[in-house]
Amino acid sequence: MQLKLLDGDPYPLGATCTDGGVNFALFSAHAERVELCIFTEDGSHELQRFPLPSVSNQVWHGFLPEAGHGTVYGYRVYGPYEPHLGHRFNPNKLLLDPYARCLLGEFRWDDRHYGYDTSHEDTDLILDTRDNSHFMPKSVVMAVNSFRRPRRNRIPKSETIVYEAHLKGYTRLHPKVKKSLRGTCAGFASDVVLDHIRSLGITSVELLPVQSFISESFLIDRGLSNYWGYNTMAFFVPHQDYLSGADIYEFRHMVDRIHDAGLEVILDVVFNHTAEGGRLGPTLSFRGIDNASYYRLQSEDKRFYINDTGCGNTINITHTRVVQLVMDCLRYWVTTMGVDGFRFDLAPVLGRELQGFDQGSGFFDALQQDPVLAATKFISEPWDIGPGGYQLGNFPPGWSEWNDRYRDTVRRFWRGDNGMLPEFAGRIHGSSDIFEHSGRRPSASINFVTSHDGFSLADLVSFKDKHNEDNGEENRDGHRDNLSENYGIEGPTDDENINALRWRQQKNLLGTLLISQGTPMVLAGDEFGRSQRGNNNAYCQDNEISWLDWEKRPQESLNQTRFLAHLISLRKRFPIFSMDAYVHEALTADDTTIEWFNNHGDLMQTDHWGEHQVQTLGLLLSWHDAEAGNRRQHLYFIFHAGKKGTSFALPKLGDIRQWEILFDTRLPDGIPESSNNLASDEVELVSFSAVMLLAHHRQMTMDMPRPDDKS
Repeated sequence: MQLKLLDGDPYPLGATCTDGGVNFALFSAHAERVELCIFTEDGSHELQRFPLPSVSNQVWHGFLPEAGHGTVYGYRVYGPYEPHLGHRFNPNKLLLDPYARCLLGEFRWDDRHYGYDTSHEDTDLILDTRDNSHFMPKSVVMAVNSFRRPRRNRIPKSETIVYEAHLKGYTRLHPKVKKSLRGTCAGFASDVVLDHIRSLGITSVELLPVQSFISESFLIDRGLSNYWGYNTMAFFVPHQDYLSGADIYEFRHMVDRIHDAGLEVILDVVFNHTAEGGRLGPTLSFRGIDNASYYRLQSEDKRFYINDTGCGNTINITHTRVVQLVMDCLRYWVTTMGVDGFRFDLAPVLGRELQGFDQGSGFFDALQQDPVLAATKFISEPWDIGPGGYQLGNFPPGWSEWNDRYRDTVRRFWRGDNGMLPEFAGRIHGSSDIFEHSGRRPSASINFVTSHDGFSLADLVSFKDKHNEDNGEENRDGHRDNLSENYGIEGPTDDENINALRWRQQKNLLGTLLISQGTPMVLAGDEFGRSQRGNNNAYCQDNEISWLDWEKRPQESLNQTRFLAHLISLRKRFPIFSMDAYVHEALTADDTTIEWFNNHGDLMQTDHWGEHQVQTLGLLLSWHDAEAGNRRQHLYFIFHAGKKGTSFALPKLGDIRQWEILFDTRLPDGIPESSNNLASDEVELVSFSAVMLLAHHRQMTMDMPRPDDKS
C-alpha cells in the first residue's frame, strides 16, 4: 500500500513515535526541498521517498502514518550547490538525521561520500552525482523508552575525585571480564571493574567520547583508527563498537550499574566540530542539510571553513538552532541515559561569539538557566587553536576547568627545575590567582598531572622524548615539550636504582595531586604504572599500546595501587580537603590557616621565595575539627625535589609533642608501619620524596590500618 505523508508538526525535531505513526522534523534554513527516504528493515534497499510537505520556521516536517519503532530512514536535501556562498546541498547523498537516536549499519569510506567530484582539478567546485547510500549507516526511529527517571548521585564538587577512562580500552584485556563483553558498556559495568574503581575511592568516572564517531580516512589508509573518538558523526547515539549487541540502552544499563556502585558518570563530549571535516571532507549530515547554518565559514569566501578546532570545521554555536541541537542532546544524555555531567572538548568554541570569547555567550546562558542541566557538572577544556583560544579561568561561575598550569608546574617541580617554589605553592593552593578573582571556588580547578592526551604517569618518569613512530607521522605529532625525565635511560630498564626512583616519582606526583586544593583527576591505569611505550599521542592506537594490561603488573604496581587508595582515603578523612574556599590570612585564632615553611622549620619570608636553587618546601594546614571535639588539627606536608637527601625540621606548635607520618613516598607503598610512623623534631628525606604528617598533642601509639589490596 502506498502511504502518504501528512503535514505533521515542526516540534520536536527528529523522528518521534506517536499514536498511529512517526513525526519527522528537520531544520534547514536554506533548503529548497527535503525528502524522507524509507528503507527495508536491514537498510539494504530504499523503499520509498516522501517529500516533507510542510515548512514552519525553517523546520521541514511531515507525519508518516503506520510507521513506528524500528523504521529505517535517511534524508536527501535539495538546494543550491554554491560553495563560495556556503551552500553544499547534494540530494545524491543520503544524510543522517542530526537527532537520530540509533543507527543501523556501519560507515564505510568511499569516494561517493564526497559531495564534490574528486576527479576534478578544482576539487570541491563541481557537484558529484553518485549515490552514497550503500556505504552509509541509516537512522532508526526509536520509541520513547519506558525507563524510570534517572537516579543520579549528586556528589559535591568539593568532594569529587575524577577518574578519566576509555570505555573500550579499560576492559579490552581484562582477564576477569567475560571475553564477549570486553571493550563494551556491559564489560565496564562488570562487578570486577566497579569494585576496583570503588576500592580506590574514586567518586566520578569520566569517559572519553562515547557518541557515535568514525575514523578519518587518512587513518584507515595507514591501517589505524580513531581510538579516542573525538570525531563525532551522530551526537545522540552511543558508539556501536562499545555495545555488545544492538541495544543502545546497554549504555543506560551501564550508567545504572555505575550509579548503584555510588559513582557518577561524566561524558567527554565534542560539540566543537564534526566528522565532516573541512571543505574537502565528506557529506554525511550537517554539511548536506544546511552547511551555512551549522558551520562557521570565512566571511570573505564561504567556500572555506573557520578552523578554530584544528579538525577542519567549527560548529556555529552562535546559531539558535545549533544551540538548540546541543541543548537537546545534553538533556537526552541526562534524562534518558542518566549521566551526571559533561567535559566539553575545546570548550572556548562554545563561548565564542562573533566578537570573540564571551562569558555571557548564548550557549553559556542557555546552559545555566536550563532546569534539567543546571544541576549537572560542567567541565571545560579551556583552550582551542583559534584567536583568543586560551581561556583558563575565564569560564562562567559553576564551571570547572582543566588546569594545565597545575599539570605543568607540578611536573616541573618534581623534575627538579629551579625557581618553582612560588608557582608550585600557588597550584597546591587551588590556583587562586586564576579562579578567585571572579568569585569562583577551588573546585573550579580540575587538577591533573596526566590525561589521555600526553604521557601516562609511568611514561612521564621514563621518557625524555616522545616516541610516536607507530602513528605513521614520523614522530612529528604530539607535544614536544612534555616536562618529563628518564633519569638516565630512555624507556624500560633493569637498573634497580632508576626503577625505584621512577616509582617514587610517580608516588610524589600522585601525592601532590591528592593533597592539593581543587578537584583531582586521575588517569585510569596510572594507579598501577600503565605505559604507552612512550607514545604521547595515542589517539589512533586501538591496540595494546592504549589498552590497560591488567595481568602484566609487577609488585611495585600493586604498591602504587594501594598508595593511591590510601591517598584518597586520607583526602576523605580530613575535612580540610573538601573545604571549597580559599584560605589566606587568618582573622581569628579559630580560622583555618595555610602556612609555608623552609627546611629549617621557619616560616617562609619574601626572600625565601626568591631562592632559585631551593627545591624543598613545607606546608602546614591548620583548622578546628568539629568531628574531633573541635580540637585544633594540623597536617604538615614536605615536598623535596632535590637530587640529594636532606633533613627537614618540623615546626614548633604549642603543646604538640609528636607527628604521625601518614605517608612517605620513599616506602614501597608509601604507607608507614605503625611501629615506625612517629617523628618529633625533624624528618629525614631521601632524594625526590614527599611526606605527610598529622600533629598529636600528647605521646601516643597509633596503629593505622593498611588498606586492603583490592586491585
